[in-house]
Amino acid sequence: MSHILLTGCAGFIGWKVAEFLLADGHTVIGVDNVSDAYDVRLKKWRLAQLKGKPGFEFHRLDITDREVLKDLFLNQRNRRDGHDRPFGAVINLAARAGVRQSVENPWIYFDTNVSGTLNLLELCKEVGVKKFVLASTSSLYGANNPRPFREDANTDGPLSPYAASKKAAEAVCYTYHYLYGIDVTVLRYFTVYGPAGRPDMSLFRFVQWISEGRPVMVYGDGQQSRDFTYVDDIARGTVAALKPVGFDVINLGSDQPVVLTEAIRLIERLVDRTAHIDFKPRHLADVLATWADISKAGKILGWRPQTKFEEGVKKLVAWYRDNRTWAKEIRTD
Repeated sequence: MSHILLTGCAGFIGWKVAEFLLADGHTVIGVDNVSDAYDVRLKKWRLAQLKGKPGFEFHRLDITDREVLKDLFLNQRNRRDGHDRPFGAVINLAARAGVRQSVENPWIYFDTNVSGTLNLLELCKEVGVKKFVLASTSSLYGANNPRPFREDANTDGPLSPYAASKKAAEAVCYTYHYLYGIDVTVLRYFTVYGPAGRPDMSLFRFVQWISEGRPVMVYGDGQQSRDFTYVDDIARGTVAALKPVGFDVINLGSDQPVVLTEAIRLIERLVDRTAHIDFKPRHLADVLATWADISKAGKILGWRPQTKFEEGVKKLVAWYRDNRTWAKEIRTD
């Protein structure tokens, strides 16, 4: 079992990946800056689920701070008996995520997603970490890619600074693989949802808005579709991606796109309230549909999603009910 550096461990996907790694017997050195990109109560709740678990160690730091990050790498190498034992792997889930927000402030997206990734890769090279997993995004697939999206599709037309920053991160990962032999798995996640999710994502918002009788804002006509993927499935795929692949890009999605209005109808039924939909103009940075071809994940990682959409949404609704006293106050507009 390995000591694994997991960045973004207080994030939506990060805390679930930490749970799976710990269950497999790994030691997890978790890193997160606990930024206020969205309500920090969610991040603190996730960290609380990990606190005290055997094998988990938390460091509050920012991956854009190369000197502090370097100290962590060097301390890991020398932490036990003085032998040169770097991290067994680095899983980089630290990121600024979100399409629309990136249009408002593209600089912070490139700082974290590109410079932060570069810092980690450079330190992997310096201390001898051989395995690197990068969280990327389905947002790389632009308006003209045929569906379902395959990993070999042309991604030269990113529609948002977020997508562009992740494309740059993928590119620098390949450079470090080519120059220094670092084994890299790039995972393109498709619309992750589940308990304690990001409040800028549609399903969290819909559950909150419908539960509280608030207007449900839908950007566009509601007929756009998303390849919603349950967080536990994404976490399992991320852990599976620790296997040696050389360099590869792999989709993790459900392969079962859902139309937004259908998702709203399901949530109405689960919370037993009627949605009051307020249609807004579609944002130019939003794609009309996402749909993952996941055959490569099955072939290389032996992975397939296990959670049906209705089952996953039930778990999200149950989490919201259990945490409603504070979850209803989370800003989602």
